[in-house]
Amino acid sequence: MDLYEYQGRALFARHGVPVLDGGVATTPQEAVELAERLGDRVVVKAQVKVGGRGKAGGVKLADTVAEAETHATNILGMDIKGHTVEKVMLTVTADIDSEYYFSYLLDRANRTFLCIASTEGGMEIEEVAKTAPEKVVKTPIDAGVGVTPEIAGQIADQAGFPVDLRDQLVDIFVKLWDAFVAEDATLVEVNPLVRTPEGRALALDAKVTLDENAAFRHPEHAEFEDKSSVDPLEQRAKDADLNYVKLDGHVGIIGNGAGLVMSTLDVVAYAGEKHGGVKPANFLDIGGGASAAVMANGLEVVLSDPQVKSVFVNVFGGITACDEVANGIIGALQMLADRGEDVTKPLVVRLDGNNAEVGRKILADANHPLVTEVDTMDAAADKAAELANQEA
Repeated sequence: MDLYEYQGRALFARHGVPVLDGGVATTPQEAVELAERLGDRVVVKAQVKVGGRGKAGGVKLADTVAEAETHATNILGMDIKGHTVEKVMLTVTADIDSEYYFSYLLDRANRTFLCIASTEGGMEIEEVAKTAPEKVVKTPIDAGVGVTPEIAGQIADQAGFPVDLRDQLVDIFVKLWDAFVAEDATLVEVNPLVRTPEGRALALDAKVTLDENAAFRHPEHAEFEDKSSVDPLEQRAKDADLNYVKLDGHVGIIGNGAGLVMSTLDVVAYAGEKHGGVKPANFLDIGGGASAAVMANGLEVVLSDPQVKSVFVNVFGGITACDEVANGIIGALQMLADRGEDVTKPLVVRLDGNNAEVGRKILADANHPLVTEVDTMDAAADKAAELANQEA
């Protein structure tokens, strides 16, 4: 889960990282109240989970409360790279002597944690690495050791940070690591980390990504969820504990196992090329337990998408046998009917693996008018794409 900047700053402050005073507003009037509390000179920043806010006009300096109100009015509702600004953050300002870059992240390629530090902050670190690679220091972090003051000092020295700022930076680096670990983050980034003319180190920005797989350990992270920016279908699926991702297509996909579902997306996209170019409408992994209730919830989410014209249920029986899946499908359709759902979109079902023959017989005996059973994955994908094209 990516956090907004104001949320990241609040998380940093919780762990003792020095940040400037500020707050968030959703209306110009709230911005006025914040500006009055913070003082005359404030920065008004659009809160969107995308870069390039400054270039888009989403970051403005206000010398008066009236200017803060004007900037908030202009920024709220602004479109920045397809993201509508619903909130603005106001903070007090700080004079800047130097800008630095600092981050901890999960380095998936090398299966380790990584610290990236540079004395060239305030710009994209990728650009710095390209134009001045010697100014970007990458340090692998041993998860068993973490970042001690000694290691933090080594990072500061290797990156070439000012000696007179070393003690402050070491303290910040250790606290950022503590936040990274304690919050189960996959990224904490400060750009810029600044030095003021008075010699104070401050985190002026905060970019944080939390590992949603660790959400069970952090009920307090629910406060960071912004349901207004989440696709309503994805939110409904999340509430039902389903692994669902909305895509821009017409064939709804339901499968058991992420690998199988990914393969199904590819097969449907390929089959769709000869059926009007139809594409998959979603990723939905119902996992190993395809019970009637789970299948009903999955079908309800997929069928709620107005773009879906047909549904491809692709299941490989393993721990959950295909006869259970078949009963689940029939039971799900009945459950949806009992809920008052008007199910009219055709379903193409492919069962393979454990008890596949029994499962196919159950579907055949049920003879549901919306269900077509197809033996192979390629043929089923072709049929689902054909039906979607007919309904489009």
